[in-house]
Amino acid sequence: MGKITGFLEFQRLQEAAEAVEQRVRHYREFVLHLSDAEASQQGARCMDCGIPFCQSGCPVENIIPDWNDLVYRGDWKLALETLHSTNNFPEFTGRVCPAPCEAACTLNINDDAVGIKSIEHAIIDKGWEMGWVLPRPAAHRTGRKVAVVGSGPAGLACAQQLARAGHEVTVFEKNDRIGGLLRYGIPDFKLAKSHIDRRVRQMQAEGVVFRTGVFVGRPGKLPGVNKRATDTIDPERLLAEFDAVVLAGGAEQPRDLPVPGRELAGVHFAMDFLPQQNRVVAGDAVAGQILATGRHVVVIGGGDTGSDCVGTSNRQGAKSVVQFELMPQPPVQEDRALTWPNWPIRLRTSSSHEEGCARDWAVTTKRFKGDAKGRVKSLVAARVEWARDQATGQMQMVEVPGSEWEIPADLVLLAMGFVSPAAPVLEAFGVARDARGNARASSDGEGCYASSVPKVFAAGDMRRGQSLVVWAIREGRQCARAVDEFLMGTSTLPR
Repeated sequence: MGKITGFLEFQRLQEAAEAVEQRVRHYREFVLHLSDAEASQQGARCMDCGIPFCQSGCPVENIIPDWNDLVYRGDWKLALETLHSTNNFPEFTGRVCPAPCEAACTLNINDDAVGIKSIEHAIIDKGWEMGWVLPRPAAHRTGRKVAVVGSGPAGLACAQQLARAGHEVTVFEKNDRIGGLLRYGIPDFKLAKSHIDRRVRQMQAEGVVFRTGVFVGRPGKLPGVNKRATDTIDPERLLAEFDAVVLAGGAEQPRDLPVPGRELAGVHFAMDFLPQQNRVVAGDAVAGQILATGRHVVVIGGGDTGSDCVGTSNRQGAKSVVQFELMPQPPVQEDRALTWPNWPIRLRTSSSHEEGCARDWAVTTKRFKGDAKGRVKSLVAARVEWARDQATGQMQMVEVPGSEWEIPADLVLLAMGFVSPAAPVLEAFGVARDARGNARASSDGEGCYASSVPKVFAAGDMRRGQSLVVWAIREGRQCARAVDEFLMGTSTLPR
């Protein structure tokens, strides 16, 4: 694959990005895809490694060596077809996926991995530019009807696959626009919403019907994240009107921080903060918008959502941004011989961190302090150490005595992950749940993705909990095949 000696001749090339001082002034995407020549050279680095661990490291099992080779040889259209054969939305993953495929790349054992994500980005962008991405309506209709609840990556992938199999598919979304957490969780500077919009147009041309502003559940039981829903459909009606129902909502129940002062004004969940800015960028008026402008911002949580809070706070003009992580600082470079081809724990610096942020690890938040008006003004933190409990073998957190300190905090954003999907949806359908509150359904074997309720299936965060966009796409595709088999007895959709 690629050029036989390409990995010896060419170095890994990073995608070009707009300078920090320019990009923090706007909310547009700032990373540019590789040129044709650059992508060809990067494709040349793909080794003839024999066993493509990159493919097994990719949740959707992208046929990575094949499209690397095709880009190297200049056959972009076939590269796009190969990419689309396993991934419905490479423009999403080519922008926001952390690229576990690159961690599994054989070249990554002792060199820089092949720039798989950048090549994927270049392929799909070229496909749209050349007009090669077209609707693929089914040649024949089955007459079967499927409802998909949730329009994030899992719901969209599932809906598109089922429509292409000939079923009548309706997607229900509680928000006013399609996209789920792609729309109202990921900032525009990482994923422009025009990418979602053109996929929606493609899917509409393939026969998918989208209904926004609709909460599927019991009237009067809308959780806080669903306040924008203008209509409610109860499960009984959905089950009566459709031959199958797929629950594909996101994990939207954020992990809270129950410490003194949590009730103070100015302490918010990240997912109260981020969607508001997305709406403003989309042209909406947001009354009482949570703003970091002129404030000392503390982000608690070191993952992608925390990073998104950092980037958004800098663009809003924060006075300072500090990010705390409870776990110890990971190594700058992993022990590749020990971790490869698995996803390694190592220090990751995002583009938002590069824009300005003080980061600190092994920190616990003790309490928040407020002013006379009940607004947060400072945060009291302490150092922690992690040690293995000899009795249980589990790692235990121990606070370092005398390590408390206080920092100014006008705005605190809690970005500590999500604990479960929207419970009212699962409760309304009476779906059995696992110990983590997710819909109980297997991802393999007979009856995979089927819930405990007849005709009801679950995929994505709704089934596996908080995860990556690429995992959601995989689950949506696999669930579509399971539904197709349930409706027709067999399926030609890929696994």
